[in-house]
Amino acid sequence: MENKPRIRLLGVLLKAIVLFVLFNFAFIFIRDIPLGELSLYNSLLPGRERFPFGEAPQAYNRSMFDLDAMFASHVIHGTEKAPDEYRVLLIGDSSVWGTLLTPEQTLTGQLNAMDLTACGKNVRAYNLGYPFISLAQELLILDQALQYQLDMVVWLTTLESLPEEKQLGSPLVANNPDKIRKVIEKYDLSLDPDDLEQRLSWDETFVNRRREIADLLRLQINGLLWAATGIDQYYPEDYERAQIDLDPDDRFYELTPQDSLRENLSFEILDAGMSAAHVPTLLVNEPILVSNGLNSDIRYNFFYPRWAYDEYRELLAERARQNNWNYLDTWDLVPMQEYTNSGVHLTPFGESLLAEQVAREIQMICK
Repeated sequence: MENKPRIRLLGVLLKAIVLFVLFNFAFIFIRDIPLGELSLYNSLLPGRERFPFGEAPQAYNRSMFDLDAMFASHVIHGTEKAPDEYRVLLIGDSSVWGTLLTPEQTLTGQLNAMDLTACGKNVRAYNLGYPFISLAQELLILDQALQYQLDMVVWLTTLESLPEEKQLGSPLVANNPDKIRKVIEKYDLSLDPDDLEQRLSWDETFVNRRREIADLLRLQINGLLWAATGIDQYYPEDYERAQIDLDPDDRFYELTPQDSLRENLSFEILDAGMSAAHVPTLLVNEPILVSNGLNSDIRYNFFYPRWAYDEYRELLAERARQNNWNYLDTWDLVPMQEYTNSGVHLTPFGESLLAEQVAREIQMICK
């Protein structure tokens, strides 16, 4: 009877373990290769109109903290700039990203629908807003976007983005420590990089990066369904409207009317961002809900006591004058009923009111 070769299970298992260990630690030596740029978007799939964000399965989307992967999925990454294109970049928080809005209903979408011309070219706006309110996050995104041949930056901001304690608290900032350190050094910011977690060589192994890699793969898979449906966030049939009746509390974070607001806001980040692109930059103080409900004599809305927001507007206007910035204050432009689930999230009509003002400013800057 012919003898069959024996499979030495222990030997096979040991070899498999050795190969896995080698594969695992091989990732340390490719740490400088941006895996996020390995993307189906802008090739087999169209680029997204806004950064991926969200966890709901029916949204065909995926929150990412890999900034390279976010840009690789975005339409700006795969769009060659035409000779007649006037490229306008919009940055800001979830109000710019467009919570509860389709891409066409966002500020960016409505600007593009206007067929604007500026400086003798056709305006094409790109939405690089991202949820979470933090100037440091917005400067991080802006700095990486400088490679895309910008003609103008429109930066929408609000008081909630300026407190010093908000700057390194953004998940996007916290998960890109090497990038934000470079930004801190490049713009000579006083942010303390020691507050960021230091990535060690061990963190670059396959085992420690498996969540990052899995998220990247899921983003590609979701892209197939998104490309077929155009759905990139969850649109609930009903949601809790922005709060109108407010608490009788005049604190902004731990600050009271007796405190100095100026000394607790990160204006240096705003200064850096306003000159970072070396192209015309328009700073917009974005609209906020102005309540007429209970305790509205103390607070404008859930975010802001009146004293803090009024002082912020004075400080911002003063800084804009001193630095000769292009500045647009739209704080009370949109009626109270045109806000959705937050004091900074607008309805499509509310966005149209803002789009008209921003479009006018873009064209005036070009004159």
